[in-house]
Amino acid sequence: MSTMREDADRIIREAIRRVQPDSAVKSALRQKALPPSVHLVAVGKAAWQMAAAAWEELGERIRGGIVITKYGHARGPIGPLEIREAGHPVPDSASFAAADRTMELVGGLSAADMVLFLLSGGGSALFEKPLIPAEELADITRQLLASGADIVEMNTVRKRLSAVKGGRFARLCAPAQVYAVVLSDILGDPLDMIASGPAYPDRSTCDMAVHVAEKYGLRLSEQAWECLRTETPKTLDNVDTVITGSVRQLCDSARETAAALGYEPLVLTDSLCCQAKEAGSFLASMVRCHRGAGRTLALIAGGETVVQLTGSGLGGRNQELALAAAIGIDGLPDAAVFSVGSDGTDGPTDAAGGYVDGSTAAALRALGRPAEAYLADNDSYHALSACGGLIVTGPTGTNVNDLTVALLRG
Repeated sequence: MSTMREDADRIIREAIRRVQPDSAVKSALRQKALPPSVHLVAVGKAAWQMAAAAWEELGERIRGGIVITKYGHARGPIGPLEIREAGHPVPDSASFAAADRTMELVGGLSAADMVLFLLSGGGSALFEKPLIPAEELADITRQLLASGADIVEMNTVRKRLSAVKGGRFARLCAPAQVYAVVLSDILGDPLDMIASGPAYPDRSTCDMAVHVAEKYGLRLSEQAWECLRTETPKTLDNVDTVITGSVRQLCDSARETAAALGYEPLVLTDSLCCQAKEAGSFLASMVRCHRGAGRTLALIAGGETVVQLTGSGLGGRNQELALAAAIGIDGLPDAAVFSVGSDGTDGPTDAAGGYVDGSTAAALRALGRPAEAYLADNDSYHALSACGGLIVTGPTGTNVNDLTVALLRG
C-alpha cells in the first residue's frame, strides 16, 4: 500500500498536469477568426507555456512580440518572441523595462492589426508601468501583502497606480484589436481583476480603492491618493476576451486521482477564501469529525487563502495552512493534509506548499520548537523544512489558484 505522502504527491502531480494551459490556449485560438498575422504579448506566471502553445498552433502567423514571466519560469526561446523575466510578487526594474518594451511594440498599430494577449496570474507585478515612484509602488505592494488583503482588494488598489492596468493596456493598443486569452487565478474569474485587468473594463471604483487603503491603513503619498481617486476605463471597444482554465478544473482533477487511489473524494469548495491558518484548522476539524467512521476520504478544497503577517518568519499561504492543520491532527496516525500552489511557488519561497500528517507536530516538539511557535512567527517554511514537509515542484507552467486536500484512511 502506498503511503499518504506518496498519494499526496500523485494527486498533486496529476492535478497540475491536467490543468496545463496548452490545449486550452489552442482551443481558444481555434474559436476566433484571426488575421493572417498577429502580434503576441504574453504576461504572467504561465506566460511562457501559453506562448509556446500559441506558437505551436499559429507558427509564423505570429509576427513577433514579447513574453513576460517570473524569474526561473522561462524554458527557452519561442520563435521570434522576446523572452523577459521579472519580479514577483513585488515589481522590479525588469517589470518596468518589460512594460516599456511592450508599449513600444504595440505603439503605432493600426485598426487592421491584432494583438494576441495571453494573460495569467502574477501579471500585476510582472507587467508594470507605475504612475508613482517605483520605490513607493514596491512599498505599497509589500504593505498589501502583509495586511491580509485578498487578491481583489490588492488589485483594486494596484490597477490605479499603473499606466497598463485596469483596461489601460488595451487603450494603448487601440486602434488595433485585442484578443485576450485569460488563465484565471481568482475565484469567480473576474476578468477585471486577473493580473489587475490590463485589457478589460474596470468594474471597481475610486471609492472602493480608497476604502481598501483606509481599511488596511496603507501609508500613501498624496500622489498615490490622487491616483486612487482617478477613474479607470469603464468601456473598451477593441477587446474580445475568453477564459481558459480555472480552479474548478484543478479540484476535479484531484477528485478523479483521489478516487483512483481508493479514496472517497468530496469537493468541499472551489472558492476557499479566508486566513490560511483558519483554513488549516478547519480541515483538521473535518478530519476529526469523520475519523472513526471507517471511511477512506479525500476532502478537497480549491481557492486562495491569505496570510496576515504578524511575525518575522518565512513562508507562504499554503505552507501556513498545512502547519496550522498539523496542530489539529496532532497524534492521528491515519490523517494527512497538504496544500499547494498550482504555479509551483508559495510566497517568497522555493516551495509550492506543504504536507503534514499526524506525526508532524510531535516531530517539531522533538526538535525543540513547537508548531504553535512557528505559526505565531509566520515561519511555516522553516518548520516544514525541519520535518520534511515542504512540497517543491518548481515552476509548473500553469496558475489556477491553490489545491488543499485532507486525506483520511478508515
